[in-house]
Amino acid sequence: MARSLVIKATAGADGPERVNQAFTVAAAAVASGLPVSLWLTGESAWYALPGRAAELRLPLATPLDELLQVVLAGGRVTLCTQCAGRRDIGPDDVIPGIRIAGAPTFVEEITADGVQALVY
Repeated sequence: MARSLVIKATAGADGPERVNQAFTVAAAAVASGLPVSLWLTGESAWYALPGRAAELRLPLATPLDELLQVVLAGGRVTLCTQCAGRRDIGPDDVIPGIRIAGAPTFVEEITADGVQALVY
């Protein structure tokens, strides 16, 4: 059985290459048929809001909003509870399909058998 990936994105507009790399790896893993869980934490929390991923453009990279749609279609996207709260983001604010969950859920995901965790 193939490994599952749990990818934590911590950067946003403050680190466009880093956040784009996290989304690119997540989308590539989904396209490869792997189970993927993408966590939006820190400044990447803003990409849980409609239209925000489309604002980030990086030369020679697939647009972030397209990568996010791939992950949403074939994987799971989670917004960190505390990160959402610090930014006044609630469940009704996020893109449909994105859940809000906290550290216990993250720990459960990354300690499951056959999981590879990556942090960007």
